[in-house]
Amino acid sequence: MPSSPARPARRPLAWGDLWADLHAIRVSLLILAALLLFNALLTPNFLSVQTLNVNLTQVATTVIVAMGMTLVIATGGVDLSVGSLMAISGVLAPLLFLNPAFAGAPALGVALAFVLPVLAAGAFGLLNGVFVTRLRLQPIVATLVLYIAGRGIAQVITNGQLQSFTRPDFSYIGLGRPLGIPFQVLLMLVIVAVTYWAVRRTVFGRYVLAVGGNEQAARLAGIPVARVKLAVYSLSGLLAGVAGLIVIAINSSSDANQVGLNMELDAIAAVAVGGTLLSGGRAQVLGTVAGALIIQLIRYTLLARGVPDAAALMVKAAIIVAAVALLQRRGGRS
Repeated sequence: MPSSPARPARRPLAWGDLWADLHAIRVSLLILAALLLFNALLTPNFLSVQTLNVNLTQVATTVIVAMGMTLVIATGGVDLSVGSLMAISGVLAPLLFLNPAFAGAPALGVALAFVLPVLAAGAFGLLNGVFVTRLRLQPIVATLVLYIAGRGIAQVITNGQLQSFTRPDFSYIGLGRPLGIPFQVLLMLVIVAVTYWAVRRTVFGRYVLAVGGNEQAARLAGIPVARVKLAVYSLSGLLAGVAGLIVIAINSSSDANQVGLNMELDAIAAVAVGGTLLSGGRAQVLGTVAGALIIQLIRYTLLARGVPDAAALMVKAAIIVAAVALLQRRGGRS
């Protein structure tokens, strides 16, 4: 019998791998460096620790959601439902830790509030995957269902009412500062590191890129295409659920109308600006982080100069379009 081909030995991430990935996103890094230099020279107090913390905390949820979006887009899909899933997670958590049933065991209520809402968001993400793989819906149509219905579900759960709370043990995920570093930033870095490792060094990561590169060839090669898609949509839902908890923890309130509003647009823009081709087959995890930082710095730069929100949105959109056009053109030549 012919022997099966030996699997290549896994090796740890090396500096060469990191350098190659940074080189691949050099355009995004140059744009980011230009924004940093501009603000360092012209924006008062930009180099202060307080400004650093403000920008990092504001970008953390976008990066967390964009990690899941990167995996989905790498398979050739898209997830428009992440903002609505944030809202669902964000309204479920207070219902748990404020429930009178946990009055005698508040720690249990908080623990469940960290777990069950995230699992619920992941289950809805799995439903997106079912729509894509079983019903054969286009990803933009499949996820549009929960983009519309998901926020409605969150509003029905709370009857459209604002939920306010004071729970320091829960709010730690958004306001805690271990060693002076915002907890949400540490969580963001862990999620980025795990996602980067998964894409670069696991069979799952190779499957994701193979499915996005050529789905038919991947299927013929024996890759479980449907399971890979179910996994990435589920992960996108789980990460959206985590982001939803962070948002309500920061605000000490949950509003189904506002939690995660327009997050899907910022996440997709971060992925695109970071150099991941929207057609699939590539996942620039570090580029997504750079893209999210670029979008955040554009917003900060404009607001620091007193540009009205409406005008700031138009300027940000124009810069994003220009950056994505340049990156996609370079990607097409590579």
